[in-house]
Amino acid sequence: MSTEAATRPTYGNWRRPRRAGLGPLGLVGTFGVFGGLVITLLASLISLGAALTVSVPTALLLAPLAVRTQDGRNVYQLITLRVGWSRRKAKGAHLYVSGPMSARPGGRFRPPGLLNKVTATEGRDAYDRPFGVLHHPARNLYTIVLGCEPDGGSLIDPDQVDVWVALWGEWLARLAHEPGLRGASVIVETAPDPGTRLAHEVLPRIHPDAPPAARAVMEEVVERYPTASSEMHTYVTLTYGVPGGRRVREEVIADLAIRIPGLLSGLIAAGGGAAYPLSAERIAEVVRVAYDPAVAADVLTARAQHGGTGLEWEDAGPAAAVETVNAYQHDSGVSRTWLMTLAPRGTVRSSVLRGMLEATPATRRKRVALVYRPIDPATSARIVEADRRSAQFMATSGKGMVQARAATEVRAAEQTAAEEASGAGLVEFSLMMTVTVDTMAELADASVAVRNLTAAARVLMRPADRMQAAAFSCTLPAGILPWEQTLVPHELQEAL
Repeated sequence: MSTEAATRPTYGNWRRPRRAGLGPLGLVGTFGVFGGLVITLLASLISLGAALTVSVPTALLLAPLAVRTQDGRNVYQLITLRVGWSRRKAKGAHLYVSGPMSARPGGRFRPPGLLNKVTATEGRDAYDRPFGVLHHPARNLYTIVLGCEPDGGSLIDPDQVDVWVALWGEWLARLAHEPGLRGASVIVETAPDPGTRLAHEVLPRIHPDAPPAARAVMEEVVERYPTASSEMHTYVTLTYGVPGGRRVREEVIADLAIRIPGLLSGLIAAGGGAAYPLSAERIAEVVRVAYDPAVAADVLTARAQHGGTGLEWEDAGPAAAVETVNAYQHDSGVSRTWLMTLAPRGTVRSSVLRGMLEATPATRRKRVALVYRPIDPATSARIVEADRRSAQFMATSGKGMVQARAATEVRAAEQTAAEEASGAGLVEFSLMMTVTVDTMAELADASVAVRNLTAAARVLMRPADRMQAAAFSCTLPAGILPWEQTLVPHELQEAL
């Protein structure tokens, strides 16, 4: 009797595009090196002193570009981060107070930071379902939020999981053809169940004439079971830019309403379960609970008893918030956000992020955000061909172990080029994780738990020090795209 072991599919082959330039200098640094050499040679025709006068300052200016940290940042980027934090702290921008007792007009609780200027409106899709639209006036961007309840991975055949992964990749590839799409994100939020959700589901359904023993059993289940349960929510945000200048908001909402059914059908096919658009009130509730986790039970109670809370976007923010170097304090919670610096190397299985996505006992709330930047087909072809040429050059220019590692790079680049030529999409992605606890003293234990989770997932992450408030906003389902909020254009940052 012989048995055949079922093989589980593996995934991977994600890689960073190679920077153009000499070593770690980048394109800008390379131009600076060659430009400095030319000027130094011309100056040497005059005198040796003139050549030294040109070469020494050039070397001092270019040296910080060659020194990089483990996550790829150079010295200039680290200095800019520290200077920006010092300026914000000197201006008091790291403090936020809202409400009737603040000096802000209106006396309402608007979200702080990157969300302060955002406005919320609502539209109706083809099935007459309400969906919220967040408008970012600084960049003239519009965000819609989709909610879904993904099917779990337990008792699912590997073939079915492989089909879901393939359909999810197809859905991401379709985003590159979405007109005006600037970016997307998938946010998985987990938190311990406060107990009200199960009580509202079970207690109203107990028949008045039920036997006392059965009633006692159900009440005991409601009382004890929530201590070991958790709630999980999944949100998908899509942020669009308005091409061709500024359009009327009603036209933009009508355009988005036509796209929502197709986007939802793709999510459902990729294992998203029941998918639906979130209304403006529901988006405000999610943001409100994120800033003040203590009101989560009240929000669930109001929604169960009255069908909604009536909360508006202008009241979704905290009453007070304080940003420090490595934490963000807001109402009843203290949060810390981590940023991914290196994706898992090699091949992984579909359950690589399961530990990070599940609820963590030592935290009040946790959000894991996967941020995607779709690349149009023309740019994708140029990127994969450039990576292919760079990998082939490295494989033929080295010896020994360097050549063996470069051969692996060649195989990965060839596979990526072949898949892109056959119609696959190219997407840049990153991962962010926000953990919220009750007090500052609990952050140390939460940091240890995060290190254990990231080690099990083979993901390298670092705390978003000196930008905790902005990173916190990026993990909310509000459509904040990091590359759209920087003063330096994204293309120039890649050249550095």
